[in-house]
Parts: sequence; C-alpha cells; structure tokens
Amino acid sequence: MPTPDPPPFDQMFAALKIDASDPRAARRRIEMLELLLERSIQLPGFKRAIGLDAVLGLIPVVGDAISAALGAYIIWEARNMGLPRWKMWRMIGNLGIDTAVGAIPLAGDAFDLFFRSNSRNLRILKKHLDKHVPGSQVIEGTII
Repeated sequence: MPTPDPPPFDQMFAALKIDASDPRAARRRIEMLELLLERSIQLPGFKRAIGLDAVLGLIPVVGDAISAALGAYIIWEARNMGLPRWKMWRMIGNLGIDTAVGAIPLAGDAFDLFFRSNSRNLRILKKHLDKHVPGSQVIEGTII
C-alpha cells in the first residue's frame, strides 16, 4: 500500500502562522519566551533560577548576539501590539544595556544573573496590556 503524500508546505506553514492581531496569543508567546530566557533552569544550591540568556552569555560574541535577537523578538511583538514609542525606547534601552554589559567577559556573565532585561520588558508590556487590552489577561495559565 503506498504511503500518503505529505501535505504541501503552504498548508504546514499555515498551521504555524502567527496571528499578530491576537493580543492573548502574543502575550502567551512573550511570557513563554521570557520564562525560557530568564528563569528556565534551577541550579542546585542557588535560590535564583537562570535562563537561556545567562547560558548563551557564556559563549563569546555569538551567544550574546543570539540572546539579543531573542530579546528583540519581544520588542518586535510589543511594537505589533501598538505600544507607545516611549515604552518601546525603554524596552530597547533594557535590551541594549543587557547586551552591552553582557558582552564583557566574566563581568557580563555575572551581570546577566541580576539584570533581567526580558523580565523588565515583559513587565512593561503586561502593564500596558492590562490597562489597554484587559481581555488579554492570563490568570494561572487560563485566559480570562
């Protein structure tokens, strides 16, 4: 019996398409990315969890560039949700400080443990969404 043909690529990508106009979905994506970048790994003996941002910071140049690109995705999502320009500049400043200081060997790695730019940016975005798009609020994993 012949195997069925795989679905065409356009159908596969249509299933993965991101709806930029849905603030609930965007908020969930950003929250998951922030969790991955800032708090996804619990080290034994430490009270503070680290994330992919701190781990990538250990790789010279390339790790910081990847981390900055992932942080820039959060800012891009915020732009698509219509954040005011001054809030966007605050988010860019947070990411810029994290990237610039994080690029310094050793000192930057220690800085990444304490200055969580993605968490700060998520806080800015949540505050804006809670005020202007209250239907996007999430309580304990369920959408209101």
